[in-house]
Amino acid sequence: MSELELHTWATWAELAFALFTVISVFVISAPYGRHMRAGWGTEIGARAGWVLMESPTVLAFLLFYLLGEHRFEAAPLLLLGVWQFHYLRRTFVYPFLLRGQEGKTMPLVIALSGVGFNTLNAYINARWVSHLGDYSDWLTRPWLYLGGLVFLLGWGINVWADRALRRLRAPGERGYTIPRGGLYELISCPNYLGEILEWIGWAIATLSLPGLAFAIYTVANLGPRALSNHRWYRDKFPDYPERRKALIPFVL
Repeated sequence: MSELELHTWATWAELAFALFTVISVFVISAPYGRHMRAGWGTEIGARAGWVLMESPTVLAFLLFYLLGEHRFEAAPLLLLGVWQFHYLRRTFVYPFLLRGQEGKTMPLVIALSGVGFNTLNAYINARWVSHLGDYSDWLTRPWLYLGGLVFLLGWGINVWADRALRRLRAPGERGYTIPRGGLYELISCPNYLGEILEWIGWAIATLSLPGLAFAIYTVANLGPRALSNHRWYRDKFPDYPERRKALIPFVL
């Protein structure tokens, strides 16, 4: 089997995993954060689990990328920068910005499943960008710039929303309150909306099946979680704003 055939099978496996994920997440809320509960086996610190889970997005992606024939071409290098721009912060900065994480845990099985998916996703995207895809004239194509704009819009929303959530807690506090202001007046999970927009932007910028697979998986993973979080807020806070949607303003 050629690498292109293997890569194609791996990409379709990710699409199949997206279908499995959307079904399972609708049925079972992942046991971390506000949905944490016992019964999932060995647990590790939440911050350590997050770094472990997300590390392949930085390290494996870089390794697979550097093995590519086109690794020093301008457009692939730009796409590498876009990917790492998100994941360096997401992996090694974001978990240490969160307040109230002292003593919190996550199941080891969740962290390890994240390692597996993120390694697969890093492989199919990095190898396409630096080896199997052709981006030799991509700096002249509008898709790169349109996708980059969508990515940056999503990144801005995601970072703003995460910062707004952090500011809800004073140092040492661990409880939950109703988020207010900006997009939080319209939806419960603008952080998820922002991340979905980022990877839709990546799919546009790469114009590839691996990019589309990741965007679809992101929607399959975060869409049901947004609905679950929205229900949680409504159950916990009787005064939760009635007009607020879960993920898409005025729609969903």
